[in-house]
Amino acid sequence: PAARSRPGAWGGSSSSAMQANGAGGGQQQPPPPQGPAVPELGCLGAQNGEASSGSAAGEQLAHANGLLPSASAANSSGGGSSPGGLSVNNGVPAAGGPGSAAAELGGGGGSALKKKKRLSQSDEDVIRLIGQHLHGLGLNQTVDLLMQESGCRLEHPSATKFRNHVMEGEWDKAENDLNELKPLVHSPHAIVRMKFLLLQQKYLEYLEDGKVLEALQVLRCELTPLKYNTERIHVLSGYLMCSHAEDLRAKAEWEGKGTASRSKLLDKLQTYLPPSVMLPPRRLQNLLRQAVELQRDRCLYHNTKLDNSLDSVSLLIDHVCSRKQFPCYTQQILTEHCNEVWFCKFSNDGTKLATGSKDTTVIIWQVDPDTHQLKLLKTLEGHAYGVSYIAWSPDDNYLVACGPDDCSELWLWNVQTGELRTKMSQSHEDSLTSVAWNPDGKRFVTGGQRGQFYQCDLDGNLLDSWEGVRVQCLWCLSDGKTVLASDTHQRIRGYNFEDLTDRNIVQEDHPIMSFTISKNGRLALLNVATQGVHLWDLQDRVLVRKYQGVTQGFYTIHSCFGGHNEDFIASGSEDHKVYIWHKRSELPIAELTGHTRTVNCVSWNPQIPSMMASASDDGTVRIWGPAPFIDNQDIEGKTTSMYIGKLM
Repeated sequence: PAARSRPGAWGGSSSSAMQANGAGGGQQQPPPPQGPAVPELGCLGAQNGEASSGSAAGEQLAHANGLLPSASAANSSGGGSSPGGLSVNNGVPAAGGPGSAAAELGGGGGSALKKKKRLSQSDEDVIRLIGQHLHGLGLNQTVDLLMQESGCRLEHPSATKFRNHVMEGEWDKAENDLNELKPLVHSPHAIVRMKFLLLQQKYLEYLEDGKVLEALQVLRCELTPLKYNTERIHVLSGYLMCSHAEDLRAKAEWEGKGTASRSKLLDKLQTYLPPSVMLPPRRLQNLLRQAVELQRDRCLYHNTKLDNSLDSVSLLIDHVCSRKQFPCYTQQILTEHCNEVWFCKFSNDGTKLATGSKDTTVIIWQVDPDTHQLKLLKTLEGHAYGVSYIAWSPDDNYLVACGPDDCSELWLWNVQTGELRTKMSQSHEDSLTSVAWNPDGKRFVTGGQRGQFYQCDLDGNLLDSWEGVRVQCLWCLSDGKTVLASDTHQRIRGYNFEDLTDRNIVQEDHPIMSFTISKNGRLALLNVATQGVHLWDLQDRVLVRKYQGVTQGFYTIHSCFGGHNEDFIASGSEDHKVYIWHKRSELPIAELTGHTRTVNCVSWNPQIPSMMASASDDGTVRIWGPAPFIDNQDIEGKTTSMYIGKLM
């Protein structure tokens, strides 16, 4: 009789049993610490996927990476066919023939293992996904074994035939396959669409081969009678005029006859079939890619270029970005200004930074592309009232500087030469405190709270004016026509200088001190007096989010979008800090300290996502970047960071 085995051990009375992965033991003795068990009769060795034959005839063990198939054990719960042999499926041994002991995890007698537990739907789905992926890698024998042992089916047999006939270009057979698939397709119109796609490929391949009459026959007698997508049929008929194959491929935007175009066709066809019949293409890769993207989206500090390739990440660990990689640490303190610094702005190409101060100067700083250190490039002097706002031209060749409320002048500088191109003043009673460039780089708009609102050329000539608008802040949209202006009525309105129309876009309950627009023109970031930083959707005209933490009174503080894909928001504050939020989170992810007075403006480098600048009433400009550190690998392989300095 078979001996009852101990829980967690394999036992046998007349033949030895070997456990996969190198652990095994006899009936009465505890298993040795490592290595295969010493055989009593026949030797069944299996290590690292290699099977060794025993001395007793008829004993056999097949082992492949923990998957041990046998003819009788695969896809069944019965015993092995070889007397004294041991068959193992996924690490679970099947009962041997006469003379072998029953072996069950946790003990228990009987001549056979309990029946396999029925796979859940999710388990079957996973097996099919793995099978599809392995099939794509060319491991077809492994796929066959997996499907055989699991009892699953990778896809419906009719779908397999259909796939093969499409890839081989056997279009008549593929059409016949569609009739078999028809009962399995949910939508009655899907078969017509699938047939249209098949015939379109057939038509194009005939044309490429120079078989014009056959192609014409397909067009007239097969495609047209479908009465589907007649516009596309007209386009297809035009390809009859193509003089050669290259012309056809170019006009049809088609890869040509062969595996590439047929694979694309199959991808389209699969969208009409239920996943129970044929899996969507590359389903496992798509699921993994979605998981990686979701982890990146949820990562508060993810600030690197998005790479959709799975090869760029490890699937073995969760995606986590460290705060140490984020621009939270002072890299440099610029002290060349001798009074309050009211504004700072990186150029569009990220190579320069302009800072404006109460000390009447604008300083242009050069950004070193390698060290990310800044050095003084030019000092632009003569702004008698100080500089409270700066705007770079789209090509970064020019820079416009404005002053505070009582300033009626505007300076247009040539950045390359450092020369003043235009000093504009319409009237001494004007207030020109804000400016925005038209996307064409040939015009700009300017205005102030005393009711001035002008559009000018590069020589300061007045092109248009809008009467009675008390402007607080300006922005030109990418359409080249619409100018957004915040005014003293706590709103942002859109003004069109071409047809002289205006419309309300944003309405707040408190004064809008400043605002900026995202690159795609969809979002507006407002600094609202006594309220803080608000995010608005300009298209839907709704308030999306109110960001917490910042101290905002009636000072003009300028916030900004930043980071890769503009996923982050940064703002100065009257409590001497810089606050950073993830766009989707109301709570700050970083509070940067170091300034000793109000932080008036923050600018994120548009080309270097790890660089940010802040300007303060303490007379300094701080450049923020990742933490400087050295990686040390400890004995467990984990990465530790040793800080080598932090400016304060």
